[in-house]
Amino acid sequence: MKAQASRRPRTLAVVNQKGGVGKTTTAINLGTALAAVGRSVLIVDLDAQGNASTGLGIDRDRRRTSSYHVLVDAAAARDAIVPSDVPRLDIMPASVELSGSELELIELPEPQLRLRHALAALPAKYDYVLIDCPPSLNLVTVNAMAAAEAVLVPLQCEFFALEGLSQLMSTIDRVKRTLNPELEIQGIVLTMFDRRNNLSEQVAEDVRRHMGAKVYDAVIPRNVRISEAPSYGRPALLYDYRCAGSQAYIRLAGELIRRERARTAAA
Repeated sequence: MKAQASRRPRTLAVVNQKGGVGKTTTAINLGTALAAVGRSVLIVDLDAQGNASTGLGIDRDRRRTSSYHVLVDAAAARDAIVPSDVPRLDIMPASVELSGSELELIELPEPQLRLRHALAALPAKYDYVLIDCPPSLNLVTVNAMAAAEAVLVPLQCEFFALEGLSQLMSTIDRVKRTLNPELEIQGIVLTMFDRRNNLSEQVAEDVRRHMGAKVYDAVIPRNVRISEAPSYGRPALLYDYRCAGSQAYIRLAGELIRRERARTAAA
C-alpha cells in the first residue's frame, strides 16, 4: 500500500513547434494504447484548438473547467479532468481561451511553473501523463516542458525536419538549464511515413543517423483511417483497430514501455 500511495506518474510532453506533424494524433493514440494494456493515463490538452479533447469525444459542455483555468486561474487540476470513453484514459480538456493565455501568464507569479505545481497536487492515480502541446515554442509549451520529466517528439518525414528538430533541441536545453534539470528526450517518433516516397526514407535515415537510439523503431505511416477517426470523436484504435496506423501506435506503446522499464532498471 505504501508503494502505491507514493507512485508518481511518468510525465511526457508531446512537443514540436510545427503544426500538422502528428502531436495530437500521437498523444491520443499512444494514450489509448497504453490504457489498453492496463496503464492509467491522463492527457493534458494545452492546444487552444482543443483537438485532443475533440478527438476523444469531449463536447464543449464538458470543458467548463479547462487547462486554461488550471494555468491562469490556478483551478485545481482534479476539477478540470474528465473521463473519456476509453477505460483508464482521462483528459484535461482545452478551451479557446488558451490562445491569449501567454499575455496573462506573464503577469502571474512563476509563470513557467504553473502546470508543474498543478500536476504535483494530483492524487497518485496515473501511470502516465501525456501533455499535448501547442504548435509553437511559447510560454504554454515551456510550462509543459517544465512540468514533464521527458519530451516525446513526433517528427514528420518531410524536408527540413532536422532543421526544426535543431530549434526544438535548443529550447529543451534552455528549459533544462533554467527550469527543469531532469528534462530529457524520451524519444523521437517518425510520423506520416510514406513508403512510396523516397523522401520519407531519406528523412528517416537522416534522423536516425543524427539522433541514433533516441528514434523509435516504430514508425507511424500515413493512414486514411487515422485521419478519419477524430471526426468521429474516437481514437484510431477504437475507430479501426486493425488499420496500419493503429497497429503502429500499439507497437509504439510497447516500445515506450520497454524503454521505461530499462530506464527504471538502470536508475
